[in-house]
Amino acid sequence: MSQTKYTIGVDYGTESGRVVLIDVADGREVAEATHPYANGVITDRLPGTDIKLEPDWALQDPQDYLAVLEQAIPQVLKVGGVDPAHIIGFGIDFTSATIMPTLADGTPLCFLPEWRANPHAWVKLWKHHAAQPEANKMTDVAQVMGYTFLERYGEKVSSEWTLPKVWQTLNEAPELYEAADRIIEAGDWIVWQLTGQEKRSAGMAGYKSFWSKREGYPPDDFFNALDPRLAQVVDHKFGREVYPLGSKAGALTTKAAQLTGLQPDTAVAIANIDAHVSAAAGGIAEKVGRMVIIMGTSNCHLVTGETEHVVPGICGYVEDGIVSGYLGYEAGQSCMGDHFAWFVKNCVPAAYTQEATARGMDIHQLLEEKAARLKPGESGLVALDWWNGNRSILVDVDLTGLLLGATLATKPEEIYRALIEATAYGTRVIIENFEKNDVAVEDIVATGGLPGRNKLLMQIFADVTGRAITVSGTSQGGALGAAMHAAVAAGQAAGGYESIVEAGHYMVHLSDQVYQPNPEHQQIYDQLFAEYLTLYDYFGRGTNNVMKRLKQLKAQVRAAGQPQQMMNHA
Repeated sequence: MSQTKYTIGVDYGTESGRVVLIDVADGREVAEATHPYANGVITDRLPGTDIKLEPDWALQDPQDYLAVLEQAIPQVLKVGGVDPAHIIGFGIDFTSATIMPTLADGTPLCFLPEWRANPHAWVKLWKHHAAQPEANKMTDVAQVMGYTFLERYGEKVSSEWTLPKVWQTLNEAPELYEAADRIIEAGDWIVWQLTGQEKRSAGMAGYKSFWSKREGYPPDDFFNALDPRLAQVVDHKFGREVYPLGSKAGALTTKAAQLTGLQPDTAVAIANIDAHVSAAAGGIAEKVGRMVIIMGTSNCHLVTGETEHVVPGICGYVEDGIVSGYLGYEAGQSCMGDHFAWFVKNCVPAAYTQEATARGMDIHQLLEEKAARLKPGESGLVALDWWNGNRSILVDVDLTGLLLGATLATKPEEIYRALIEATAYGTRVIIENFEKNDVAVEDIVATGGLPGRNKLLMQIFADVTGRAITVSGTSQGGALGAAMHAAVAAGQAAGGYESIVEAGHYMVHLSDQVYQPNPEHQQIYDQLFAEYLTLYDYFGRGTNNVMKRLKQLKAQVRAAGQPQQMMNHA
């Protein structure tokens, strides 16, 4: 009788790392563990210092990433009762365009005393938006010089991507930029720590650094036109070698094995983007035109296609970027779970919190229950879901949130529902934009942390989009997808699989839960969506830039009130 084989998947999210131990034969989750980051998302001041960060900064501490390996992996081994000798592969995913500067041996600069007090030495998280000026200039230069690579990325550079953040570091801390031998995606850095080899992911390079399978990175002339100091950025800070998804990056070193409790020589997969492995766990490889929506802190919308189409306002499309042999198209919304967390933290009265506690409920559950009693349109509210900017299809982080229609009678659950509806409207904009540009959306699968927890949210998404939405069979889509890629990296001879398509055939399971649109609700939501679009165009396309003017005024006032040493990070 053959011995059961397992893989481990680690999903590095915005607030924590989640680890699963998976049975390779059927995708069964044997054990899971979550390890919150001690320093979380750093937006106020650097840990252990008085250095205050400017607006739109979002940093992290790479020590938190190592702690996930040290704490959560031994935990799943203990809970699962599995002999490490039977674990054939290890895979990770990471929030993409989360970057850090390091020495040639991989030591993060923020680990060094001489750089620890410089914010640019730390990890810039995906939602670090302070590089917007650099992103704008990149867009302008590419258009003026006639480069066409931006057509693959919705024709606009986002401040969330890697290169604007790199350029910001050069502009504001040139001596630190020079000290950095490498600037690397955090996911690729973790693989480096595990295997002792720097091997960069084609997925992360493709979606976040303008790399393509056919053309490689943009030419040095483009970077020179941005800034002569950037002319050799690819060769000096990145390197030109990238590796396909599912390939083997190497094997666990003795040091990494001691850290995790696994055996040396366990196969390690090339790093992947968190949303993209979640799409694999949602069955995206099973059907061309299947959109998988990953619902968590933010929303990602992924769909595959057989032919290449230019789609304005998306995050990008990459050949073999999600599934080998297909174009992988990505769009997204910068604010989803963050939206609701902000509201609960800042806008819910004490009476609601007390009621939730008395009834043994989470505050989100109480708000969902109350909001579910409302009919579409009953509150008279409509919102724009831009509390963290707009990722698709406007690609503008300087846009901000809006709530319209509030009165003295407006209740918290009405606002909560309006925020849910706003995210659904934003998803409908994305779907219709894909289809308008000949990328078919045949069916929809939802995965991530929210679909299994918030039934009202899922029903509203079905009602607003007018489409049936199937829920994934796992709440740990990222970690499962990483474990699937680990099985591919291990290979068939070790008990794994030859491709992510084959792995998906055995390891992916969708639930029986399918949300069907309510025709009566659809009619009302069509009216509300029309109002949303009016506001979307008015505030988002330059008719009224009041959001940007207010944001600029806020930055000016705050800057005027801060001590000079806090402003000068260079």
